[in-house]
Amino acid sequence: MKNAGLAGLLAVLVVLVLLLLVGGAIFLSFYIPGYNRAIHLEQAAQEAWANVDAQLQRRLDLVPNLVETVRGYATQERELFESIAQARTRYFQTDSIAGRIDASNELGGLLSRLLMLQEAYPELKASQNFRDLQVALEGTENRIAVARTRYNQAARALNTYTREFVGSFFARRAGGQPKPFFETTEEARAAPPRVDFSPRPPPPQPTP
Repeated sequence: MKNAGLAGLLAVLVVLVLLLLVGGAIFLSFYIPGYNRAIHLEQAAQEAWANVDAQLQRRLDLVPNLVETVRGYATQERELFESIAQARTRYFQTDSIAGRIDASNELGGLLSRLLMLQEAYPELKASQNFRDLQVALEGTENRIAVARTRYNQAARALNTYTREFVGSFFARRAGGQPKPFFETTEEARAAPPRVDFSPRPPPPQPTP
């Protein structure tokens, strides 16, 4: 009887161990892919933002030379120059994605105003240095637009996963946080004026 009791106890223990092993295997097969997906989406969003940030930094590098060039022809636009400098400083002072998006949108609107000054200052519009900087800025803006689209796609995938019933569980454990979308303001969305190199027709002569 005693041996039979021990055998029964061992059998129960073996069953429990097997259940634990099977349960653990099932849990890991469910947990690991979900956790890894949360990590992957977080890293993809971070990498996409790093590409955006690199293009925004390229734009910021152009700003001082652009401002100095315009200042040479439009010294009275001091308030605009100061606003641009402040927006540029705010970008570097914040590390958050949301803060840099806000500063970038503000700077984009101010740069559009800066480029519009060429209409009021013909000498500025004729400046080769100004035209070269404007072309460089337009190319940078195009790269920013491409990087922004890819970042928003990565942010949408991550944010969707963090809101799902299962995804939110893994996102919390992987440290994944929703990312703000890079949505431009109406002012910043306005395309920078393009340089028109085509010859203009002469003004009509008054009839005698």
